Amino acid sequence: MGLHPLEFSECYLDSPVFREKIKSHEAELDKTNRFIKELYKDGKNLINATKQLVLAQRKFAQSLGEFQFEYIGDAKTDDERCIDESLQEFSNFLKNLEDQRELMMRNITETLMKPLEKFRKEQLGSAKAERKKYEKETEKYYSSLEKLLNMSAKKKEPQLQEMLAFFQTVFTFYHQGFELANDFNHYKKALQINIQNTRSRFEGTRVEVFELMKRIREVPQEYKQTSPISSEGYLYVQEKRPPPFGSSWVKRYCTFVKEQKILHMVTFDHRSGGKMGETESVTLKSCVRKTTDMLDRRFCLDIEITDRPGTVLTVQSLSEDDHKFWIHAMGGKEPAGQYLGKTYSKERGIDAQLNDVGLSFVKNAINAIETRGINDQGLYRVVGVSSKVQKLLSLMIDEKSNDVDLSTCEEWDVKTITSTLKLYLRSLPEPLMTYGLYKDFIAPAKGGSPESRSQAIHCLVHKLPEKNRLVLGLLLKHLATVAAHSKLNLMTVANLGVVFGPTLMRPQEDTVAAIMDLKFQNIVVEILIEQHEKIFGDVPGPSSPGLSAPTRQSKKLSVRQNRPLAVYNPKKVDLQTVSPTSPDVGSNSDEASLGSNESVSSQSTASGTPPEKANHGRLLASLSTGDSPGACIAVAASRLNSGALTKASSDGDKTVDGVTGGGGKRAMAVYPCEAEHESELSFQVGAIFRAVVPSREPGWLEGELEGKKGLIPENYVEML
Repeated sequence: MGLHPLEFSECYLDSPVFREKIKSHEAELDKTNRFIKELYKDGKNLINATKQLVLAQRKFAQSLGEFQFEYIGDAKTDDERCIDESLQEFSNFLKNLEDQRELMMRNITETLMKPLEKFRKEQLGSAKAERKKYEKETEKYYSSLEKLLNMSAKKKEPQLQEMLAFFQTVFTFYHQGFELANDFNHYKKALQINIQNTRSRFEGTRVEVFELMKRIREVPQEYKQTSPISSEGYLYVQEKRPPPFGSSWVKRYCTFVKEQKILHMVTFDHRSGGKMGETESVTLKSCVRKTTDMLDRRFCLDIEITDRPGTVLTVQSLSEDDHKFWIHAMGGKEPAGQYLGKTYSKERGIDAQLNDVGLSFVKNAINAIETRGINDQGLYRVVGVSSKVQKLLSLMIDEKSNDVDLSTCEEWDVKTITSTLKLYLRSLPEPLMTYGLYKDFIAPAKGGSPESRSQAIHCLVHKLPEKNRLVLGLLLKHLATVAAHSKLNLMTVANLGVVFGPTLMRPQEDTVAAIMDLKFQNIVVEILIEQHEKIFGDVPGPSSPGLSAPTRQSKKLSVRQNRPLAVYNPKKVDLQTVSPTSPDVGSNSDEASLGSNESVSSQSTASGTPPEKANHGRLLASLSTGDSPGACIAVAASRLNSGALTKASSDGDKTVDGVTGGGGKRAMAVYPCEAEHESELSFQVGAIFRAVVPSREPGWLEGELEGKKGLIPENYVEML
């Protein structure tokens, strides 16, 4: 579970639990600071090690470039000239490679290392400084408060063969890096999208939090107490001692439960490191204001306790407002505060109700939007003029003037109608999805599979009042129509979820925790739009165990984890033109060593180990032993080529089978499946797949269903 959100209302209470929450946030900041510091240190070590590698590589390249190939006779042969030029070319290649590596290191330093260190010092460091400042202010404040209340106390040829083997190893290393980069390209794009979405949600959440903080600062009394059944805050409790010691005052955090009239008191001192003492509970019989002429005792209360007859407990509040608050909470004689029990209404002056008039307006507005502006760009996002929107809503919820047909009336443009419809839904005394079911709707959006989310929301929708469900069904059917025209109006299901999430469902109280749930509101609305036909068309049946589908293997992980190591091959050959019986294949090992286009990086098939993977293992074993390097290269080339021909032959046989078999094999679904990626197929039990062949990804098949091709989990179907 993540960190608890820090509510502004708890700042006024400053309870021990709130202090514990702050400590957990501060601990997380310290942990992040240490992590970034270690990451920066490791990054610097990596850069330094890379610099040493660059120096070694450059020295090696220089040695290659300075090497002069001696020959016997008065001229070099073409082979000798080629070898000499190859050494010079490889020397230049290494120099260029190290130039790029140095450029990459500089970019990493400027774009990653320095911003990380700057963030740690400026952002996390400033938070640490603010924490120290806050602790000093806390100490100063409580000292001043107690003071105010008067309570203080080798040969050339073998060497050349080894050089060729070394070149092959180097090229294999960088070719593997290239293929790994391609494999991770999907994850990088997905990560970029996730970062963008998270940033957008963070910006929206931050705006909402600052708006909430501004409202609380304007009227803090309305938000100070968050519970209707109890009152909380700090009180100084007088502890009497036998003579001649007199009495002392101890600060305690008190919680008064109104119905049982029980007062729970916890000893807590901010200056002692925030340690909590034992809890003491007493039952109140009466509470009266203590009469005294002393200025520093003017906020005292005398509490008579039922548990100890004849015993009076004297407590002192922190201020006059606090004094009135506790008198009112405990049933004292002073008048009740005027700030308790108020509610904050975002939409004042509009008497919108979920009645026949409202239902008529919803139908009228939907009909007008679908008739006049279903393809307008930014539909529901582009807002109308506020004064016109207010005027139209007042007109449409008035029984005497609501007979205007908006689909033919040119006086009101489409953006005014859409804004009015949203304003009507926000102005209802209770949102369409009700306060009572808010937490129930949010819960499935926070976890579970797509099927379980849809099923839970399906059941909850049918718990709504009939009129709420009717209006919600009309609206979501309309939103599905809008999303169907997203190529023109740009309003996808996700965009509509952002617009209508806070409109259709909202919490009864504005808190930071509620703001954090905004993204889950959007998810709920997206599910309702996508599944509206099923949710509103069918009544959920009684709960039944149903079919238990086996666990699906992750398609995305299998591509990376099961991919064999790639070997670099400088030349390409069309395998379809190579015959297994061709005499050229086995007769010339030099041609065979460069003639294979089939990389060892070919993906695994559905069963067995591909010949490329096995050959590659033998190649590495040969390179790592003390055999002749020339023999290693020849053996590796011949094995690579044989692997390529084997695959080409098997592919040719598969094609013939596909032609004679009438489009491949067929399979039937034995479990239902919901696609988690656009490359997968969704299906129900009994679905028949055609042209089913093993996929290159382990655990998956490729097939066709209703004209659409895609991936199928292998353990979800039976072959026919």
